[in-house]
Amino acid sequence: MLSEGLKEKTSRGLFWNALEKFSVQLVKLIVGIVLARLLFPEDFGLIGMLSIFIAISQIFVNSGMGSGLIQKKVRTDLDYSTVFLFNLVVSIFFYLVLLFSAPLIAKFYDKIELILLTRVLGLNIVISAFAMVQRAKLIVNIDFKTLARVNLIASVLSGIAAIVLAILGWGVWALVMYTLLNTLVSVFLLWKVNKWIPSMEFSRESFNELFGFSSKILLSRIYEKVSINIYNIIIGKYYSAAALGFYTRAKSLAEIPSGTLSNVLQQVSFPVFSSLQDERVRLVSAYSRMVRMAAFIIIPIMILVSILAEPIVRILLTEKWIEVVPLLQWTSIAYVIYPISVINMNILNAMGRSDLFLKVDLSKFPLTVVSLIVTVPFGIKAIVIGHVVTSFISFFINAYLPGKILGYGPLSQLKDIMPMVLSAIIMSIAVITIVNFVSNDFFQIVLGCIVAIVTYLSLSKMFNIKEMSELEEFVGNLKYKFTS
Repeated sequence: MLSEGLKEKTSRGLFWNALEKFSVQLVKLIVGIVLARLLFPEDFGLIGMLSIFIAISQIFVNSGMGSGLIQKKVRTDLDYSTVFLFNLVVSIFFYLVLLFSAPLIAKFYDKIELILLTRVLGLNIVISAFAMVQRAKLIVNIDFKTLARVNLIASVLSGIAAIVLAILGWGVWALVMYTLLNTLVSVFLLWKVNKWIPSMEFSRESFNELFGFSSKILLSRIYEKVSINIYNIIIGKYYSAAALGFYTRAKSLAEIPSGTLSNVLQQVSFPVFSSLQDERVRLVSAYSRMVRMAAFIIIPIMILVSILAEPIVRILLTEKWIEVVPLLQWTSIAYVIYPISVINMNILNAMGRSDLFLKVDLSKFPLTVVSLIVTVPFGIKAIVIGHVVTSFISFFINAYLPGKILGYGPLSQLKDIMPMVLSAIIMSIAVITIVNFVSNDFFQIVLGCIVAIVTYLSLSKMFNIKEMSELEEFVGNLKYKFTS
């Protein structure tokens, strides 16, 4: 079992991290809705075309060194300075790579406007390198309260600026400035709240120790970004910027609940799991608790989003984005299992087994390739359905090795989450039955949410799902959490 001190620290971390993630996502949702109404699918598609190049460059900058700092039991100022200098140098190098390769990227997509877009958006890589260590220090201390304030302020200010620029007719450049300003404000605030100053010393010994762990994470994260963004490349290359815009909007809507919860669990579980890596019983207890809580929260939400996809798109994005509906329906199902897969992978890193983390990730790449080969000729909807299939197969692959090491594998996890699955299935039947009697989009959403909440929570109580009791306890302590 978790000690009371660690349990309280974890609970506080979960609360503030969840508050930050959901509040930031709420801001992004509002900004995204406004921008979607002001801009065109092609604008979002152009940014989507660049996502893999920016993402991979960003991974090389971070290089997994932040995770290395978090996983390390004892950290020195020299460790932090070494990581800071390394990240800064690498960020400049990769920005130069993007700077000179921009014409090739534009030629690949046959979009001349991507040259300048790549060179300006690429500046985000260098800017973000200045705050990686400051962010890691807050995570090490499980100080998500400060991190929440920083990210929320940055999201609000950059969002307001992007909306103003879109109104002024900046088009796709409003999206570029949204990204750059968000990072700039975050960096400024992180340096302001975190008084740490790099000593400008680089230690080869410190680097070798941290990179020995982080190199596997680096390769794994490269794979992760390639496997996620390869869909953008294929759709952008073989279809159109507008088609890619529809896909990225569907993906971004589905990521609001699933991606947010995954980020919360990833950031909070890693330092917690790392602190318990030498205590097997307590580690498994924390591990299973995270899996059950993730399933309890995300399964009903993603199923509900899938059911209400059409009224959601009509109200939030308007009729011009109606092609997003079938993509959102299937993408939501694909993201049902994602937070649990994140936990399964995270525990390997926390135990210092980044080598296994890498092997597990690489073993899944053939699935993505086969899925794309089979589905690309049949259209974007077929591609997304293929993603659903690979997501569920990946769950079993992700859970296999942690199961071998800790005795909590995919079958044990499925047994734990089955009551949530059954409750969500019954909930979905109730929602579909009720909303079919309503024609108004707004009332479909409102009524669907009410029916879903009442049905799911009632069934959870009936099936004695213990996460329901934890939720009641959590809600009862909200006032204390906010004022502490």
